[in-house]
Amino acid sequence: MKPGAVVETINLYPLQGIPLIRSGDNLSTIIIESVHSNKFQWSDGDILEIAQKIVSKSEGRLVNLKQIQPSKRSIELASKIEKDPRLVELILSESKKVIRFKKGLIVVQNHQGVILANAGIDHSNVEQDDEKEQVLLLPKNPDGSAEKIHKSLLARTGFNLGVIINDSIGRAWRNGTVGTAIGVAGLPAILDLKGREDLFGNPLLVSEQAIADELSSAASLIQGQADEALPVVLIKGFKTLLDNIPASGLIRDIKKDLFL
Repeated sequence: MKPGAVVETINLYPLQGIPLIRSGDNLSTIIIESVHSNKFQWSDGDILEIAQKIVSKSEGRLVNLKQIQPSKRSIELASKIEKDPRLVELILSESKKVIRFKKGLIVVQNHQGVILANAGIDHSNVEQDDEKEQVLLLPKNPDGSAEKIHKSLLARTGFNLGVIINDSIGRAWRNGTVGTAIGVAGLPAILDLKGREDLFGNPLLVSEQAIADELSSAASLIQGQADEALPVVLIKGFKTLLDNIPASGLIRDIKKDLFL
């Protein structure tokens, strides 16, 4: 029998006092200071849910639209969907495939294989001024970003802490967005339950549990979408004996996908 997750009670704690993040800020330092100021204690296996926006900001992924020169392809597509051609240029540059488009929206597969609207590029909670018309891109390598934070926290705290970078992503055939893991380190993003038995002794044949997405969704309820200013959530009580699997492990092989 393969070991899975050991869960009795999961507790989620927002880290109060996270400042506005700027390019070059050290997220590990900020998280450690916040944990101490909130008087939490680390334990091996704790998980940190970190909103994509602060990771992107710390990595300097802000782009000024006023400096973008759209290509002919971007201009043509923008005219069809009535969208800013400069933004369309960025969306296409962040994507490897356009899946669908309609007025005001482009659904793409980004370079990491995630299917999402507008390549995850966002205006919300991004500072603006007269000189800049800024949008925020996703991290270039979310799994790599999670791994960097994971290793830094391990070196500085001595505790083996899971790190999940989450974002709010829409779903086909369902309204609303859901917190979704785009970067994972220090825990398995997905659990393969094949071979486990159900209540009646029947072996599970195809069951996989996307635990990083489930934890991301739970944390997203606390992080919020507007002015909550709670981008980091500490999760205690979720334990697994399995090795690290990055968020890329959640992407279904194109050969097995029925819809792309």
